[in-house]
Amino acid sequence: MKKKLCFVIQRYGNEIIGGAESYCKTYAEKLSEIYDIEVATTTSLDYINWEDHYPEGTEIINGIPVHRFKLDKPFNRNSYEEIASLVFDNPRHVLWQANLWLEEQGPLSTGLINFIKENKDRYDLFLFFTYLYHPIAAGLLEVADKAILVPFAHDEKPIYFKCFDELFNSPKGIIFNADEEMEFVHRHFKNENIPHILTGIGIEPPKPENLPDMREHFGLKKPYMLYMGRIDTAKGCDELFEFFLEYKERYGGELQLVLTGKEVIPVPEHEDIISLGFVSEEEKYSVLKDCELFVLPSHFESLSIVVLDAFAFGKPVLVSGHCPVLKGHCEKSNGGLYFYSTEDFCLCLDLLHKNPALREAMGKNGAEYVDKHYRWDVIIEKITRFIDNMMQV
Repeated sequence: MKKKLCFVIQRYGNEIIGGAESYCKTYAEKLSEIYDIEVATTTSLDYINWEDHYPEGTEIINGIPVHRFKLDKPFNRNSYEEIASLVFDNPRHVLWQANLWLEEQGPLSTGLINFIKENKDRYDLFLFFTYLYHPIAAGLLEVADKAILVPFAHDEKPIYFKCFDELFNSPKGIIFNADEEMEFVHRHFKNENIPHILTGIGIEPPKPENLPDMREHFGLKKPYMLYMGRIDTAKGCDELFEFFLEYKERYGGELQLVLTGKEVIPVPEHEDIISLGFVSEEEKYSVLKDCELFVLPSHFESLSIVVLDAFAFGKPVLVSGHCPVLKGHCEKSNGGLYFYSTEDFCLCLDLLHKNPALREAMGKNGAEYVDKHYRWDVIIEKITRFIDNMMQV
């Protein structure tokens, strides 16, 4: 009989693309051949307002039972900002203030927490994905002796809140996605004694030759740099727009910036900045296939599947040097460049744009890096061995 695992995450569904949610869904489906896996989550789709979207109850998604629970309340910006003022930039805040912030941030679902608590004996292990949200921070403590945390942690303000100290020192095991993430967590929480493993995710993009040419469909007639993901200040997109416009001012030329993903902040009106909005998986990879290089300005990433996808397609990357994980990918692969300032960005972008041989060499290095470190057969073997060990101790 297969061992029974419960994956806990704040939102889950086919419509949720990218990030920890996509990671969790992929792992659930990949590991379902080995374990009996179910998912516990909320009814929310939108991470901004945390409102009920899906019906409460159980739905089967690609063979995985998904148990959804209603939210206690939607996000309230006024009450959130009031409590946030007590904890942000205040190292002297106290635990009750941090816990209240966690509830106000959302998503808050008493039903989900009760499900975890009441069904502890039904599952051999619980895997909790992303440290940042209430279902993980509160739910894991209810089943700590059966819990594995997949934190997606990086050096950002909330991780210093007191509500997370117990979380990072309570699980039975921790799964990290990058060396830099593991080193930061161990340094900050002093929890090296907790069994842990470094894995990542398998990268299996479609073969470029099997993808349609979408350039004419999207009106892409010039060479372009591509960004994929949420178009948001939190992802550094405001900085990306500022730096790219400065690049155009200095160097001119035909190079365009093309973006795919939901627009959370306005996209500047400029003839060389093109936002395609939400696109299908096939369209996403087709646009990636034809770009000159991939850009990710985010300061906060714990793995970055999109950078690994770009590497797999043989594309060089230009990323924020403020993010240790992204910088680490570039240094370990020699598949990209990183920037800290407008000056760095402009120089690096001009170097890559004007040197096709350099782009080709870096793209080849990136593809080799992904093939060596992010193949599913290697990752599945590592993670199943770790999970099996956790169930035996």
